Amino acid sequence: MEQTNNNRSIREQLEHKLSLQQLQINRLLEITQAINNNLKIADLFRIYKDTLTWEMRIKKFALYTRNDDQWICATHAGIDEELFKIDIVDHLFKFLRPGKIEEAGHPLLKEFSIVIPVYHKKYPIAFTFIGENLFEGEEDVYEPIRFVSAISNIIAVAIENKRLFKKQLEQERHKRELELAVQVQNMLIPADLPSNEEYEFAGVYHPHEGVGGDYYDFMELGERELAFCIADISGKGIAAALLMSNFQASLQSLINRKYLTVIEFVGLLNERVLKTTKGDKFITFFIAKYNRGKKRLRYINAGHNPPIMVMGGKSYRLDKGCTILGVFPKIPNIEWGEIELTDDAFFLLYTDGLTDLRNEAGDYFDEEKVVEFVHENLHLKVKDFNTRLLEKLDYFKGELGFPDDISFLSGRIFIHKAAENGIEDVILSVPGAN
Repeated sequence: MEQTNNNRSIREQLEHKLSLQQLQINRLLEITQAINNNLKIADLFRIYKDTLTWEMRIKKFALYTRNDDQWICATHAGIDEELFKIDIVDHLFKFLRPGKIEEAGHPLLKEFSIVIPVYHKKYPIAFTFIGENLFEGEEDVYEPIRFVSAISNIIAVAIENKRLFKKQLEQERHKRELELAVQVQNMLIPADLPSNEEYEFAGVYHPHEGVGGDYYDFMELGERELAFCIADISGKGIAAALLMSNFQASLQSLINRKYLTVIEFVGLLNERVLKTTKGDKFITFFIAKYNRGKKRLRYINAGHNPPIMVMGGKSYRLDKGCTILGVFPKIPNIEWGEIELTDDAFFLLYTDGLTDLRNEAGDYFDEEKVVEFVHENLHLKVKDFNTRLLEKLDYFKGELGFPDDISFLSGRIFIHKAAENGIEDVILSVPGAN
């Protein structure tokens, strides 16, 4: 009789164990199916919690996972919410394999007795913490721990794959946006600038992040006028490039309206910048207009680094103008500079990335160095001048990188060469010049 009871007891234990194993297998299949059906992460956490609390009868647990390079408690049970305000990140990486927790002094960790870390190679992706009295009625906790470890691995890997897939999609989207911005930038920055008997211009555009917010241009305005300009929008990257493309469109639509006065031209340009940026960004801007008949250069500087003009061996800072664009609804004071070109004139327009460049000793490539470089290399053709300047900047910064977008436009207007070739000195009226 006793033997019969023992046999029945053993059989019942085996049947219970088999039933539990079947239940575990079914749960693993359910989780796998949920992952294959691309279930949301929140639903995966719910299945995980239900499995541990209802089927495994675990009273206390917490699952920590990565979320955008931060460790968070994704789901938990049986723990006071206030304890999760205590940071345990510094303790996580001590746990390299499943085992007991010996952190009795930590307010949160002392609530748990076992930790089950999940690693992908040497890279941690999840940590499951399990509390005291872990499996009610279980004499052998090895099998339950192994099961918890299995589903923790499955859930953690699935979530990590979702996270990596999302990151990949974001990278692909960023890549497409960057490609689009580069295309926009390439349309903004002229590939070839003119070089003839009257003038020569050449530019360099060196973005900090593949694309940026610098812009320069050269424009023929009828038979006797030309204009050249440079601009820099606050900020870097794709957003800056797209905002600058809008600015260029506004400039192109206004520059040919000869009936506009200088004040009207700048005022309208400022209004359009403010409307586009909502005051979150601003633009520094310089533009010069040259009348070949009158040999007169007029310019306005809206808070930009003063371009350098060299004529007759003397350098000039083109600094007359107004405040930056896109900050005030109405620009308070506007003035413009006017210069008669009596000799061949050289110009260097540049963005602040040039003078913000520092070397390893902490020295800046400041305006004094820029002026010195211009006088030393004034004899070069503008393309060769730009090449020499890039070489100088690269040597100056040493092993350091470029901290910002760098753009510069160099140009030369010939007075003597034009006269020698019989170019007429025709006086033309300029509507709306004042």
